[in-house]
Amino acid sequence: MLWSGWGDPARAAGLPGPVRTLLQDILGVRAPGTPAVGLDEVRLPAPALPAGVLAALESVVGAGNARSGDEARVRHTRGKSTPDLMRMRAGDGSDAPDAVLLPGSHDEVLELLRICAAHRVAVVPFGGGTSVVGGLTPAREGHAGVVALDLARMNRLVSVDAESMVAELEPGLRGPQAEELLAAHGLTLGHFPQSFEYATLGGFAAARSSGQASAGYGRFDDMVVGMTVATPRGTLDLGRAPKSAAGPDLRQVVLGSEGAFGVITSLRLRVRRAPQARIYEGWRFGSFSAGTAALRRLAQDGPLPTVLRLSDETETMVGLAKPGELAESGGLSSGAGCLVIAGYEGTPEEAAERRDRAAAVLTGLGGTCLGTGPGDSWAHGRYSAPYLRDSLLAAGATVETLETAGFWSGLPRLYDAVRLALHGALGSPLVMCHISHVYGTGASLYFTVVTAQSGDPLAQWEAAKRSASEAIIAAGGTISHHHGVGRDHRDAYAAEIGELGVEILRGIKERLDPEGILNPGVLIP
Repeated sequence: MLWSGWGDPARAAGLPGPVRTLLQDILGVRAPGTPAVGLDEVRLPAPALPAGVLAALESVVGAGNARSGDEARVRHTRGKSTPDLMRMRAGDGSDAPDAVLLPGSHDEVLELLRICAAHRVAVVPFGGGTSVVGGLTPAREGHAGVVALDLARMNRLVSVDAESMVAELEPGLRGPQAEELLAAHGLTLGHFPQSFEYATLGGFAAARSSGQASAGYGRFDDMVVGMTVATPRGTLDLGRAPKSAAGPDLRQVVLGSEGAFGVITSLRLRVRRAPQARIYEGWRFGSFSAGTAALRRLAQDGPLPTVLRLSDETETMVGLAKPGELAESGGLSSGAGCLVIAGYEGTPEEAAERRDRAAAVLTGLGGTCLGTGPGDSWAHGRYSAPYLRDSLLAAGATVETLETAGFWSGLPRLYDAVRLALHGALGSPLVMCHISHVYGTGASLYFTVVTAQSGDPLAQWEAAKRSASEAIIAAGGTISHHHGVGRDHRDAYAAEIGELGVEILRGIKERLDPEGILNPGVLIP
């Protein structure tokens, strides 16, 4: 993972000259005056962890699994939001942990938490490092030091219960690793978020991740039937049956807790048969409202595709994943309508049958089938957008995303409110949106914003983010559908759940983590 950007450095690509010109003409983007620093130029604070404490932690995981060198610290600093990357590109490593620990078992995690609690050392559970909401930036104040707890060594497929269709996996497995291990048994999780290549199973659970095929496979929290969690107070072993009436489901306390209540050390997950066929195709609708009505019809009455997405007019026109085509067109064309991507997975017969039934519905609602070309193009580039963001940042554009969800009846108001807030805060940005996940009762909205960097791009985006967050709450949406709360959404999260809700969260935190060492400053208002 690139320390100052996204993914594999070998896959990074600069913007074509015509696209740079287009950005200048449309948005006023200008190249930054200062180039990004190299890894060895990142400014790091002196390690604060007492030598005796580091030695005690090292004795648990082994000398090679306790790292305090500069590169390890840099690579475990913050996540991958645009502000995170801006700070790293400027050489700001002020949030770096003092050391990186790589435990190999549940018992090792428990012992590390015991030592850290005894010495008031903050612990940041670290999976793939892909948080985009400040979920890996702890509050250092009041702590003797900060360590990143990297779970990469905990990467086994523990067992497969083929009769129950449940697999137990460790949290450090990245998405592709998990799929490869399950494929050997003819199985899949079916969880493919944009962060799939780098995020981990533990991170999926801790942030309530939702994958691009959620219409068919469900969200990640739908897949979790059991888990083991290490806390400073001991072990939680949750999930005895598919469903239970034995009180509130404590799995739901851990899911979405972002490492603030405990460290997930094992997950028991519902799995599915690996599909034999995958068919992705594109559909055109004349407007976002018409496309939204079509998605609602499929979500409520079926047949529901495995993948179902709708881009608004602006996102359809721009096609951010195809900058070359945008350059060749000479600007933003009109009349493109709105693109729907529908995907079908299963046996060849199942996929074809659902496709035919869904096509009849979409045609009846005014859709025009564009064939498999747009669908195959989307599938080919489904993980590429963050690479384009890096290129745009380097060119002098601020590019960031935010997402929310609401009920179908409130979706138009939510869509308009967020767009209006972003335009009010940024002047004349490019604002794109798509519906990425659908339910019988509502859907998510995923916004991408592109604007020219101001003299203080961090303050520029913070103001825009604050305005958009306030608009989301006022319009009745949730502050996050699948990115989580982190530090960036804490205030809006407090407004969403109310004072009593905040008190409940704080009570859970105090009981499970009385010394407050787990990801301090994250999630809890």
